Amino acid sequence: MRAFVPLLALLCQPAHAQGVASGNLPAAPKPKLSGRPFPATFTDVAASAGLTMKFVLGRAGTKKYIVEANGSGAAFLDYDADGLLDIFLVNGSRFEPFPKGQEPISRLYRNAGGGKFIDVTAQTGAGRSGWGNGVCAGDFDADGHTDLYVTYWGANSLYRNKAGAGFEDVAPRAGVTGPPAEWSTGCTFLDYDRDGLLDLAVSSYAGFDVKKVPLPGAQPWCLFKETPVFCGPRGLPHGRITLYRNVGKGAFEDVSSKTGIADATPCYGFTMIAADLNTDGWTDLYVACDSTPSLYFRNQKDGTFRELATEAGLAYSEHGAEQAGMGLAIGDYDNDGWLDATKTNFIRDYPNLYRNLGKGIFEDLVLRAGLAVNPQYVLWGTGLEDFDNDGWKDLFQVGGHVYPEIERKYPGEAYANPRLVYRNLGGGKFEDVSSLAGPGVAARHSSRGAAFGDFDNDGDIDVLIMNMDQPPSLLRNDLSSRNHWLKLQLLGSATGATVTVEAAGRKQSAALLSQSSFLSVNDPRLHFGLGQAEKADRITVRWPSGRVEEFGPFAADALVPLREGTGK
Repeated sequence: MRAFVPLLALLCQPAHAQGVASGNLPAAPKPKLSGRPFPATFTDVAASAGLTMKFVLGRAGTKKYIVEANGSGAAFLDYDADGLLDIFLVNGSRFEPFPKGQEPISRLYRNAGGGKFIDVTAQTGAGRSGWGNGVCAGDFDADGHTDLYVTYWGANSLYRNKAGAGFEDVAPRAGVTGPPAEWSTGCTFLDYDRDGLLDLAVSSYAGFDVKKVPLPGAQPWCLFKETPVFCGPRGLPHGRITLYRNVGKGAFEDVSSKTGIADATPCYGFTMIAADLNTDGWTDLYVACDSTPSLYFRNQKDGTFRELATEAGLAYSEHGAEQAGMGLAIGDYDNDGWLDATKTNFIRDYPNLYRNLGKGIFEDLVLRAGLAVNPQYVLWGTGLEDFDNDGWKDLFQVGGHVYPEIERKYPGEAYANPRLVYRNLGGGKFEDVSSLAGPGVAARHSSRGAAFGDFDNDGDIDVLIMNMDQPPSLLRNDLSSRNHWLKLQLLGSATGATVTVEAAGRKQSAALLSQSSFLSVNDPRLHFGLGQAEKADRITVRWPSGRVEEFGPFAADALVPLREGTGK
């Protein structure tokens, strides 16, 4: 249980009524650019690639209820194991009826190579209509094929991969649909008890009953800038965290109470990340929460968890304020071998850059890192990825306001926003290079989920983005650099593993995650930029089982498969 609430967290709350936490913070001064060229240029190729699905979440141009405004996630995955990243897009719905047979559904696109994708939703059984939210990936039945869990306002789906031939929704017989009226958002597979079977954690956002939720402007927490807007999340019943243990043979049991997960402070839960954040060999759980303190469940190595976000420095902002947490990314931004974290938040607030000080204790260094220069955006999906392959993880953020009606009264509150790219300068500093990163970054959309991966296998990181009331964006990274890279494909029961790559005297770490960004799934192949180094000297893998192995050396510019038990 949380031991205390910082006094400053109470003092920093906005004085006016509002349903979402905001610090009302000014932009930090933006320093002059370093002058170094940024070689990564992003171009939106979604239309030419065949990604034509339109996301539907309520009516475009107005959002009467919060369930219409939060958007959904997207996934990069190789469902048919052909070495090419496929795409799964989670769709929503609306309250007004659709013509029969024209309901929007989530869609699966197979990567056909050559920059083209084919809609295979019908033949694979991956489509479903409803109020979809998040997606996470993992091989829950240990058959060597990637499965998907998709969250909904309503019953959730567990899609078992039928050896690359399609998917079957087995959630009802597996016992993981959740309550039929629950609004689930985040999810992640993890092996918390180290038995070799992937368990499942699910976050729910809020209690939402359309018959009971007040209409815009009906309550003080249904206003923004004194303008009527949809109500929530404050004022709505809190969501919760649920943990299901995989008991084998395709079945799960709810262990939320016996593991201590159910004891956590009530929250409005969003994105979930499962990784070993204190490097003790056991997978922990971190949850971004909207307008409530975020949650960090440290694995106690005995089948239970202890919620320690406040003590670990992950619950609040740098100044101790409650925030509207949306998206999460994990990565070693300062190359010290520890996994750091970044979180996105609401407008007029700063994102977080939580530096891991060792053993799972964090400090928010967003101001010192130069990442407090754009508080004018509501931020969602985010990634700590090396976009220029120089050996330092850069930061990508997508944004979009939640109140489309506000722009008509306050033009400065734009619903559609550009994307943001920050280049890692080393030494704990970033610079905003969005203006240098190409037309795909400058384009304005109201975006939510984002997934990061190399869809064209050319050795650099591309970006898949969910856009409200529009088709997705697929930002191809056209990298004009001779920097080297290495991709690692972890085989077997690897979800939650931490990898450290050493090259040319530099050390960098990353984790294999089931969900990150905002309710989304990244490329399962871990990507490392190597700069001018032509090889990786040593690779250390901390497997979820607790085994630690070393591999290498390996030549650069290659995909390297690693299987537990074959290292040294």
